[in-house]
Amino acid sequence: MFTGIITAVGRITTASAFGDGMRLTIETPAGYLDDVAIGDSIAIQGACMTATQIHGNQFTLDISRESLNKTIGLDLQAAVNLEKALRLSDRLGGHLVSGHVDGIGQVERFAAVDQSPDGSWHLVIQAPAEIAPFVAYKGSIVVNGVSLTVNATNKTNAGGCTIEINIIPHTMQQTTLGQLKAGDAVNLEVDLIARYVARLMDFQAR
Repeated sequence: MFTGIITAVGRITTASAFGDGMRLTIETPAGYLDDVAIGDSIAIQGACMTATQIHGNQFTLDISRESLNKTIGLDLQAAVNLEKALRLSDRLGGHLVSGHVDGIGQVERFAAVDQSPDGSWHLVIQAPAEIAPFVAYKGSIVVNGVSLTVNATNKTNAGGCTIEINIIPHTMQQTTLGQLKAGDAVNLEVDLIARYVARLMDFQAR
């Protein structure tokens, strides 16, 4: 389990074919892996992965073709959001996050709210139809591993929805979200509770 509070920004330094998927090596800030062991879970851009090798400030993971098909941004040498798995004694600063990407969204608009260097940014994401039923006003959504609050949501003609979010400067500086631009694809994970409520309602309707 995770919280959606990013603990570091790393970088994929190598991404090579391995079996039906890929093997990635990720560079992390100094000391980040001091309490990480082989077999531990680390979320990368919101996707839960297993550390298979650790060498200094780098760790290696193997990602299956299924995971590559369901996510975005895990097959390129680029900066990535990192979060270590939640301990039972940790503070839940964001919300309960499983690290299982539910769908891919697309950035429709990302712009500063005003011209102040300390101002927030307005992010609008187009979410697919399978995500739309789980998105609620003032609910939680995970974007590339970051726990965020939905400020507005509206249905689209394609059956999906738009998700409007405000990003504060701290989040822009401490995650990869500040690199987003219109047209970019993003990993989305819906609220865990909403997922189970929808499942229960589906059974009751039968």
